[in-house]
Amino acid sequence: MHHACLQTVEHKTDLCVIGGGLAGMGATIQAARQGIKVLLMQERPVPGGNASGEIRMWICGCQNYQETGLVEELRLENLHRNPQGNWSIWDSILYEKVRFQENLTVLFNCSCCDAECDEQSRKILNVTGWQMTTQQFHRVTAEIFMDCSGDSILAPLTGAKHHFGREGKGTYGESLAPDHADAKTMGLSCLAQLREYDHPVKYIPPSWAQFYPKEEDFPPGRGHNIDAMQNFWWVELGGEQNSIADTESVKDEVLSSMAGVLDHIKNRGDHKAGNWGVDWIGFLPGKRESRRYEGLVTVTQTEILNGGNWPDAIAYGGWPVDDHHPAGIRHRGEPNTNIVPQQPYTLPLRALCSVNVPNLMFAGRNISVSHVALSSTRVMATCMQLGQAGGACAALAIQQKRLPGDIAREHYADVQKRLLADDVTILGLKHEPSALTREATIRSNRPHAEMLRSGRNRARDEKELQSFWRGETGAYVEYELDAIQEIHGVRLVLDSGLLKRSANRRDRNLPSQYPLNAPEKSLPDELLRNFDLEIDGKSILTIRDNHQRFLHFDLQNCQGKKIILRPLDSTPKTIFAFEVE
Repeated sequence: MHHACLQTVEHKTDLCVIGGGLAGMGATIQAARQGIKVLLMQERPVPGGNASGEIRMWICGCQNYQETGLVEELRLENLHRNPQGNWSIWDSILYEKVRFQENLTVLFNCSCCDAECDEQSRKILNVTGWQMTTQQFHRVTAEIFMDCSGDSILAPLTGAKHHFGREGKGTYGESLAPDHADAKTMGLSCLAQLREYDHPVKYIPPSWAQFYPKEEDFPPGRGHNIDAMQNFWWVELGGEQNSIADTESVKDEVLSSMAGVLDHIKNRGDHKAGNWGVDWIGFLPGKRESRRYEGLVTVTQTEILNGGNWPDAIAYGGWPVDDHHPAGIRHRGEPNTNIVPQQPYTLPLRALCSVNVPNLMFAGRNISVSHVALSSTRVMATCMQLGQAGGACAALAIQQKRLPGDIAREHYADVQKRLLADDVTILGLKHEPSALTREATIRSNRPHAEMLRSGRNRARDEKELQSFWRGETGAYVEYELDAIQEIHGVRLVLDSGLLKRSANRRDRNLPSQYPLNAPEKSLPDELLRNFDLEIDGKSILTIRDNHQRFLHFDLQNCQGKKIILRPLDSTPKTIFAFEVE
């Protein structure tokens, strides 16, 4: 298929990830940090997918139990660097997280368009992408391939089993499914943002805008007053068409509808929008649903509403069963369902491994779930957890020379241990501290020091939070070893205000609208900012203005018997974990 006049660049790596949304970012960063060679093929100029400045969707997840791991790392980095909520700065943070990660090569503006498979084993041998900026093909040979593209491009290219559309009630016994299966999906949205000025601003609609002259033109659930949480997600179409093949024509329709909505807000009736002007309109649609792979297990409505409880749990969700009507804005009833699970549910590693292509994994909205389950699992904080877990599994598979499915079926506990060590929350499981930490004698001049090696890295409520160790300037906690030993690292997990921020989604995400003189956001007050670390009375680490929850310090040529942590903030701060390795 490749034209002889165009260059093909060859790459060889351990893991090749297709798609650089939050799932693909989670997969590549985790795998690269675990020491294997990774290549990310991303068809856009920036990573982040629906969370990027190109689309600007909120990073949603479990409603009342905020995610840790790489999701929290990104959020805290953004609060530290971007208090004004500037989307370009956010994009630069996403960019640097993958572009400058050791062991990770990124091909931006490169769209996967071909794959070669071994006929006997069905393994993928290589994939090829077209990079529009360099006018080059890039062929990537790898041991494991992970599809985080959302649209599951490797499904048609490799023959991997997959599904499209909605199952009927009888397929999985789902009461929320339609009576009969069909090819309909949730639709696509192009978001918009407005900015408030100190003077009146006009909006002249384009000639191709839809016309919505009356309030009655908007069915129930399409509130269109301007407020901080309004991002016009309900301007949605395409679920009754093919959400892949018809993307461009659907985009045109959605843009026409969005222009009409803005015209209505500005020029039809009193929406108190006189001083509000259009700041940005997205021309890259945010997509909710298309192909879903068939994995070693399939997650359905039953697991979403009953907690999951998978033995190979590697992530969790808790977004409502939020199934959007395929007709979108044309539907005269409510735009979506909103059935909140009574508790968070777990998601299994086996749902990330192909049932018929042995070295194919996937993460994001395309994992092995029913349509009903997808309506909850598709949100991006959940997807990034899945990606991080997939990256951990792929790294373990490479290092042990096994297939991903073998890891998922038989060695998932090793993946869980790696994720827990990296501050990923897995419901029902605790991190196991290092042997050095467990065997040391611990002392402190503040109560609850034993909790620092309990393996519990967060609190479920304010009452439980009081049982963890807290310290300020003058406080200390000390591990004393039996004898002088090599100390290779220190692991800390701090309080980043998850309880407060879980209850307030406005504190989690970038702006949807820009009111005049909007307050800046800041790092959580609960976070320990300043501390010292000593070994046998000698300072080895001096940290000032820390902005992360999870910290791991590799130490070189350190020996000692006593390791002391001294918080230096003026007010007491909770520390969940302090370990020596």
